[in-house]
Amino acid sequence: MPDEKFDEKDREKRDEKSPQEKSWDEKGRNDPLGTIIWAVILMWAGVVLLAANLGYLGQIGQAIPGLPGFLVGAWPVIFVGAGVILLIEVLIRLLLPAYRRPVGGTIFLGLIFIGIGLGDIFGWNIVWPLILIGLGLIVLLRGTWRR
Repeated sequence: MPDEKFDEKDREKRDEKSPQEKSWDEKGRNDPLGTIIWAVILMWAGVVLLAANLGYLGQIGQAIPGLPGFLVGAWPVIFVGAGVILLIEVLIRLLLPAYRRPVGGTIFLGLIFIGIGLGDIFGWNIVWPLILIGLGLIVLLRGTWRR
C-alpha cells in the first residue's frame, strides 16, 4: 500500500509541467495581479487616447495655470500613467504577501515609463538626471534593506 502512494506522487511530479512549458493562460492564473495591471494600463491608454481625440486633453492642459507645456499630447500622459500604475503594482506586491514577487524590474520599467512621459513634458535635460537619482536611491535602499 505505501508503494502505491509513492508511485502516485512520483507520477504526479513527472506529469507536472515546468514553468517554460506552461501556457499563457496557466501563467495568468498563477499571477492574476500582473494580468490585471496590464489590462488597467491598456484601458488607461484607451481612455487617454479617447480624451485626446475628443479634445479634452487640451482643455485640461489649459486649465492648469503655471504649466504651459503640461499635457502636450496623449503619449506623455499614457507613459506617466503606465509608470504610476506599475509603481502601484509594486506597492501591492510589497504589502500583500499573497502577491509577493521580485519587483526590481517593475520598479525600473515604471520609472522609465514615467521618465519618457515627463521627458516629453518638461524636457530631457531635467528628467534624465532625476531618473538616475531615483535609480541610485533604489539601489541604495535595496542594499541597506538586505542587511
